[in-house]
Amino acid sequence: MTTTSEKLQKVLARAGLGSRREMETAISDGRVKVNGRLATLGDRIEIRDSVTFDGRPVTLKAADDTPRRVLMYNKPEGELCTRKDPEGRRTVFERLPRLKGERWIAIGRLDINTSGLLLFTTDGELANRLMHPSTEIEREYAVRVMGEVKREHVLAMVEGVMLEDGPARFSDVQEFGGEGINTWFHVVIMEGRNREVRRLWESQGLTVSRLKRVRYGSVFLDKRAKAGEWTELTQEEVDGLAELAQLPRRKVPDLTPDEKNRWSRDKRKRKPVQGLRRPKPPRR
Repeated sequence: MTTTSEKLQKVLARAGLGSRREMETAISDGRVKVNGRLATLGDRIEIRDSVTFDGRPVTLKAADDTPRRVLMYNKPEGELCTRKDPEGRRTVFERLPRLKGERWIAIGRLDINTSGLLLFTTDGELANRLMHPSTEIEREYAVRVMGEVKREHVLAMVEGVMLEDGPARFSDVQEFGGEGINTWFHVVIMEGRNREVRRLWESQGLTVSRLKRVRYGSVFLDKRAKAGEWTELTQEEVDGLAELAQLPRRKVPDLTPDEKNRWSRDKRKRKPVQGLRRPKPPRR
């Protein structure tokens, strides 16, 4: 192979088939072939090679030729961060605009009872970098806590707590008001382990009653996306994420007329989640 070769899972991720970790699993499961032979982890390929994924040919793209898209989605409680649920529950992917020849890759996850900011991209390498612990991307959450929060609780969580899967800590904790046993805080973590925010508070004998992610790296959740809605990030916002991931900038493509029509129809179909309203009193 020449020096222009790249790891197979990296090229597949760039083609929009999934994150690099997902592609490593697919290779191990025997779903990928290179030039007619079954691929193995560690294979390196060139753009001129022939690759199939689940028996279908893959269009390989050089890094410089691959545009990059990122969506900001405001996840409501009750949705799952999975493509399909055996129990038929709603998933976050059901609300996203449809793509041709690519698919949306989630940058991190939120559990079913957590709402707020989710990022999706067509760039598997960007997703991999932004999720990897070594990149140390900040995730900020708004947390409503039940119980009396004392100074020693906050200090313990900032200094570090040993959880069942290793040490964890908040890099920042700020009180945001509230009364009685329901007080709001904003907290920042540098990893995305399962239920990490909730488990840190539980380690102090406190219960999280509401949890919402409000920031991922340089992207803040804002009014462009109500609960259950998405919006596409601007070139400047996508470039900011690429800088955090230490990746070169790439153009955010303009929507084709077909995509504009299709995405507009999708948005009209997928109305934002509405909170429960009190019924109007009957007329007398």
